[in-house]
Parts: sequence; structure tokens; C-alpha cells
Amino acid sequence: MRAEQSGCANVRRPLRVAVVHDWLVVYGGAERVLEHILDMYPQADLFSLIDFVPPEQRHFLRGKTPNTSFLQRLPGARSHYRKMLPLMPLAIEQLDLTGYDLIISSHYSVAKGVLSGPNQVHVCYCHSPMRYAWDHYQSYLREMNLRRGPASWFARWQLHRIRGWDQRSSVAVDQFIANSQFVARRIAKFYGRDCAVIAPPVDTQLFSLVPEKEDFYVCAGRFVPFKRIDLVAEAFAAMPSKKLVLIGDGPEMEKIKSKAGPNCVFTGFLPPDQVYGYLSRARAFIFPSEEDFGIVPVEAQACGTPVIALGRGGALETVVAWTRSLGENKMATGTFFEEQTAQSLIQAVEKFEAIEADLSAANISHHAQSFSIDSFKRKFQCAVSEALARHAAWQAPCVKDPAKFDLSGGPNFE
Repeated sequence: MRAEQSGCANVRRPLRVAVVHDWLVVYGGAERVLEHILDMYPQADLFSLIDFVPPEQRHFLRGKTPNTSFLQRLPGARSHYRKMLPLMPLAIEQLDLTGYDLIISSHYSVAKGVLSGPNQVHVCYCHSPMRYAWDHYQSYLREMNLRRGPASWFARWQLHRIRGWDQRSSVAVDQFIANSQFVARRIAKFYGRDCAVIAPPVDTQLFSLVPEKEDFYVCAGRFVPFKRIDLVAEAFAAMPSKKLVLIGDGPEMEKIKSKAGPNCVFTGFLPPDQVYGYLSRARAFIFPSEEDFGIVPVEAQACGTPVIALGRGGALETVVAWTRSLGENKMATGTFFEEQTAQSLIQAVEKFEAIEADLSAANISHHAQSFSIDSFKRKFQCAVSEALARHAAWQAPCVKDPAKFDLSGGPNFE
């Protein structure tokens, strides 16, 4: 890291930090991570392709006005920004970050593609490589009804180009941090890069342990295809004696309602405190999608609520599956189902009810504490310090101690 120098005298000044996020539309899981990154680096300037966060959700921006790209000014950007994917690589490269020492990208689409120079350190917290360009490519074409015809070939060509850009732009990142081992394996496969793994922050202090549960199951999330909430509705329709609460809304609402039985209650969108109330009282939380990490299962566990999850992706790292030995030691926090089908979920619910007495709400809640905000911040700042130190070691010989950085309250260097 370069210092402002007079000859070779050490000069101390604040580190200039830029934080880059793909797009700012709602307060979701990635935005929770962004919120805590901004807390760690309050002096940072914020950049994003677009900013359409509604006024009532802007608290996570910590009073910052994001610097946006030309996409912000295009007609229809608020409603149709996802259709602008072909323009996003160009747009992210137009953000001017030349005045910054440290660039932190919060990436799940194109944020890591910002341009940086040899005197800058770029640390990328990767929520996921671009799913629809890589391993979810065929699913994306199916969901967008782009399997055949001229529109299909145009989409395939665009995604082919974006895959090439995505891979090339990964070279300029100095340090990747994955949010799970699952994502780390994808980074290694698609980008050929090693990375650190730091789980996203979960505000476990918001949740109180509720040992006594009520007789209902709960599932919460956006009603979109990959969340597979429809299979939860279908499974519980086949188990009419069991009660199910579905929290959320989205474009799949009518499809999900058509599969649900009278034992299913739809709450619609709820504020966080009401969601937490359901999570804390539920017999178990159902998690049917393959996620890169999945914050809500950790929140459920913080309440002492067991999780019944699809045995793929990030859930394998946050849920401790019941086995006979673990069950006897009361270390398990839930169980898995192997196939993303209603029948497989039904079998998992039956298994859960058979081992439910072996699960300890107190131990489930204790397990969730390893994903706390303090743990995330400590590990993240350590990873950034190491990246800065490695970079400083390559700089001018007048930098006497490349490991000497102050990361408290806004990093400084000597």
C-alpha cells in the first residue's frame, strides 16, 4: 500500500476505502452483509450499479448516498434492471475508483468486475459466482422460457460472453472471501482461485431461546422458483394433520396457493419481529432450496428451533444432521432430505418427528452463536489486514513494517 511520502519518511493517513455492491433494490441477505461491512469501514464511499432502495429500508446504507452507474438513468431500470444484464459488465467498469487504496466488493453478479490498479488492494466477499451464467445456466433458461427460438439463442450468446468476462475479471481480485465452503468450491472451479471462508453475519442477539414449541411448521422466503416453496405446500397438503405457516410473497404466490391444502396458512410479507415470532415458536423450520449459505436457518436455530433442510449447499455447513450417536449426545440441530421433491420432504418430516425428543433447544441455540456478527467482523478484518500486509510487502522499500495496520474505527497505515 503506498503512503504519501516525503523522501522515505513514514506518513500516517487514513486508508481510502471504496465498497462496491451489485445493485441496491431491497434489504436482503447480501445487504445485511453490506451493512456490517459499512459499519467496519465508516469512512468508505459506496458504489453500486443502481440504487432504488425504498425510504423505509435505507437504514442499512448507514446514511451514505451510493455512487451509481449509467444504468440508474435508463428508462425502466427500476422495474427491469435484471434484463439489463448484458450491459452490467460495461456499467461496472465505468465506476471510477482510482482514488482509493482498498476496494471491497460485495459480489454475487458483477461487482468484482470493477477496474483497479496495481497500487490498489481488491478484496471480494463473494456471496456466489454468477449463478445464471454458470451452474444454474440451464435452470435460468427454463425459468425464463428461453429454451428455444431466436430469443433463446440471443440469451445463450450473451451468457457465453458474460461467462468469459466473469472469469477474466476474477484475475484482478487480490483476495477472495467466500461465504461458505460450497461457494469456495465454485470459486475454485469457475475462477481457479483459492479463497478464505467466512460465514455471513447473523444477528443472533435478536433471538431469544424458546424451549417450548407450538404445533406448527414454518417456511419463510421470497416466493420465487428456485426457493421451491411450492414443494413444501405440496408436501403438507399430503399431510393434512400437520399445520404449516408460509411467510412471504412473490411471483409464485398463486402457484403455491394452488398446491396448498387447508392446513396451510399464508401470512404474506411480515416485518422481521413477526417473522422471528413464528420462527421461535415453530416445531421446525423447513428449508427446501439449495442456497449458497442461507441466513434464515441460522436465525431459526438461534431461537432453539430445529431445521429440516435440503441436504445440499450451505445448509450442510449450518445444520448439524441427526445421527444416532449425535442424537444421543444432543448435538444435532435438525435433519436433511436428499431429493428436492415433496415425497422426500414428507419422509424427512416423519424422520424428524421420530427423533424430535433427542433434540435440545438450548444446544441448537448455542450452535447458532458461531455465526454471530462479532465473529464475522473479527474474521473479515483479519482477512483484509492480511491482504493489505501482503500488498504492502511488495511496495516501496521505505515501508518499514508491512504488517503494521490499524483496523479499529477505520484502518490507517504507516
